[in-house]
Amino acid sequence: MGYEFIEGNEAISRAAIKAGCDFFAGYPITPASSILQYMLKLLPPLGGTAIQAEDEIASMGFCIGAAMAGRKVMTATSGPGISLYSENIGLAIMGETPMVIVNIQRQGPATGSATKGAESDIQFTRWSTSGGLPIIALSPATVTEAYELTFRAFNMAEQYRVPVFLLGNKEIGVMQEGVDLDKVELPPLYNRRKIPADKPVHPHDFESPSDVPAMADFGGDRVVRYTTSTHDKAAYLTTDPVLIEEMLEHYRAKIETAIHDIALYREDFQEGAETLVVSYGVTSRSVAVAVRQARSAGQKVSSLVLQTLWPVPSKAILAAMDGIKKVIVPEMNLGQYILEIERLAPKGIQVVGVSKMNTKLLSPSEILGKGGLL
Repeated sequence: MGYEFIEGNEAISRAAIKAGCDFFAGYPITPASSILQYMLKLLPPLGGTAIQAEDEIASMGFCIGAAMAGRKVMTATSGPGISLYSENIGLAIMGETPMVIVNIQRQGPATGSATKGAESDIQFTRWSTSGGLPIIALSPATVTEAYELTFRAFNMAEQYRVPVFLLGNKEIGVMQEGVDLDKVELPPLYNRRKIPADKPVHPHDFESPSDVPAMADFGGDRVVRYTTSTHDKAAYLTTDPVLIEEMLEHYRAKIETAIHDIALYREDFQEGAETLVVSYGVTSRSVAVAVRQARSAGQKVSSLVLQTLWPVPSKAILAAMDGIKKVIVPEMNLGQYILEIERLAPKGIQVVGVSKMNTKLLSPSEILGKGGLL
């Protein structure tokens, strides 16, 4: 297509198509509504299915059913919709259902400011369902990254048989930028493993807890079981504590043993720096300017931009803190991811939060001033 001027929501939609998405269900909600519009336009001519559901709960239900019938699926919403998605998110985790869930964040809580921005669903996304099982969540900072990380989200969903979240925001979703999507470097496309036709269908079969089971589609000539209740490898309900613990360890291990492969981030380190700025999402754009200004003023500052928020890329964060005396964590919320940085920071490192949640972006000057770099 060459050089274009498009918004993040269009980039997300086109990346989904590139990744092989052939089913979408969603309900209109600002600022994610244009993803629904794009998918309604893009999917049918390609033989796919796009549905405007009656509500968010139905959207998730449609996507779970389609995914288990062999489709690659995506849904998109904003904060209030994630609230309604919650129960079915748990079902998707329990059933090991590959799908991509896009959250174009806006100012909350509740209805909040529907047309204003924030990145305040960070912890909510991590703990959005009962059980506390780990999830994967990616965070783009540009329209180009929205395209790349959406494609990667589909790969991760298929590879690990999990719902994967893309945590965008109003600014990235509806902001237009110049991009050349043909030049975006993407990994090879990953498609789910299928259970051979001559093998029995055990939907959750694994030898080691970190193994990812192969799948069989609903709708064929074999019985495929799927349940939201505790179950064994064959998806039969069970109350056996040993089997329940085995399955829960499997849900945990298949993600946490793959943190190195899931962890995505950008580094901009300066030799001799004693200050590190850790950021994510749209705020990282202001951080890039703030770091340049601080360096121009003679200060030595390093930057780590996280594209994977969950699971926490702890190895990269700890490595970035080597030799550091102060870590600054700017966020468009009341301070959510700083909790993870504080948890990891070795004794003696000062962790400073720069928070803002009034619908306005954090400016470079605010980061420099409140972070103590001026």
